[in-house]
Amino acid sequence: MKAPIQISPDVTALANLLQTYTPHDGSFELKVPGAHAIRRSRINAELGHGVQSSALCIVAQGAKSVMLGRNVFEYDATRMIAFSVDVPVAFRITRASPAEPYLCLRLDLDPQRIASLVLKVFPHGLPRVPDSGAVFVTQTDVRIINAAVRLIELIAQPGDAELLAPLVIDEILIRLLRCPVGTRIAQIGLANTGIYGVEKAVSWLRANFSRPMKVEELAELANMSVSSFHQHFRAVTSMSPLQYQKALRLQEARSLMLSKMLDAGSASQLVGYLSASQFSREYGRFFGSAPTKDIAELRERVNGATADQCIDASLDEAVRAQYIIK
Repeated sequence: MKAPIQISPDVTALANLLQTYTPHDGSFELKVPGAHAIRRSRINAELGHGVQSSALCIVAQGAKSVMLGRNVFEYDATRMIAFSVDVPVAFRITRASPAEPYLCLRLDLDPQRIASLVLKVFPHGLPRVPDSGAVFVTQTDVRIINAAVRLIELIAQPGDAELLAPLVIDEILIRLLRCPVGTRIAQIGLANTGIYGVEKAVSWLRANFSRPMKVEELAELANMSVSSFHQHFRAVTSMSPLQYQKALRLQEARSLMLSKMLDAGSASQLVGYLSASQFSREYGRFFGSAPTKDIAELRERVNGATADQCIDASLDEAVRAQYIIK
């Protein structure tokens, strides 16, 4: 018989604090720059889709899985997850209920802040990293949980928060850099690493997904040869630049159809598709249903939900990654 998971008092305290700042299902910006509290009170019957931003996600209650390409990453109160670049992902809440909702603290990862701390944590240079990637899962550090509790407690003390919150965030990031995946997280802020170059290309694609893409120009932006860029981009994101752009376009088109009531033809043109039939084929392969059927089902689910669930559904289906990791 599998032994029950031992939850530390700090994890329980973090869950209680997150519930205080999440009055219903959704993602809530906290009064600390770059910090978000996320709550979900039910598991996902189907996969959600969204673009996950560069962030550290600390779960205090419940569990979630994220799919990037063929890789599946699972995390809960015993495992933290970090994202080094913005990536289109599929996701599912795997453990949650109204009595014990999924609760998560998301901290955005700022490359410049990471870079300044890397110089302190690795004063003699960054050790060689054998591999790279966009997603890292590691065992939850109780010291990071303790710092997260102190960070959220500061919200109730605005005068102290302005002075002390940046210091607590630095503590969390330093401890993250010193954990088993720290050397890979460190690459986020270093200009001579593959992750940094890919991040620059990803930023361009996020801002210009509807425009024609030239791999040669992206490689130049990343300061790499075309072959090296292809290799690094796939290693980090688990997809090619073209696949990445396609995922962004399809997710944005879905968001436009759901939230702006656009038809498939109009949405496909706005996100850069020249052929409506190609859009329909690729949409069906990506989401599992043709655009008209998929959006009709999504709207039916939203219309049948409660007020709080509508907020939750619109966030997920309009491609607002929570942690996505929302």
